[in-house]
Amino acid sequence: MSGTVSEGVHIADEVDIPRVDDGRTWVAGAVVIDGAGRAFTQRRSLQRRLFPGCWDAVGGHVEPGETMVAALRREIAEETGWTLTHILAEIHRLVWTPADGVARHEVDYLVRVDGDLDRPALEPGKHTEYAWIDESRLGVLETDRDPGDAFLLDIYTGALRAARRLGA
Repeated sequence: MSGTVSEGVHIADEVDIPRVDDGRTWVAGAVVIDGAGRAFTQRRSLQRRLFPGCWDAVGGHVEPGETMVAALRREIAEETGWTLTHILAEIHRLVWTPADGVARHEVDYLVRVDGDLDRPALEPGKHTEYAWIDESRLGVLETDRDPGDAFLLDIYTGALRAARRLGA
């Protein structure tokens, strides 16, 4: 794989890492792919303010002073215990505004990690279970979601297609 190494992470040439120091609220999202071409998803706890009980990708807000790569590394470590090694592709960009009225500028990436993929260390109190899904199981992502909320399905569909295209 050609590309660069930034902050200890291999980044494919085609991947655009945005600057996130522009005063906007940024969200870093990661769809972790395994050796079988399946994507990792985790269920948010019922106590979460946004998307309670829903399946979701790994990720969260970029903290002040962080780069997008640093935020991805931190979020993956916090939510799974794994270490980000490769950013393979950009999957999706979107701007969304939840009930708090603050627009989120989200970028989602297809990634590889190091760690025991059979034993993610889910973040206590934030996530309750996990699954590895392929295209035949994408429907699980719609469980407990508003029918109008299709962006997660778009993200995972794009991630699985990119993984197949890249032979990841």
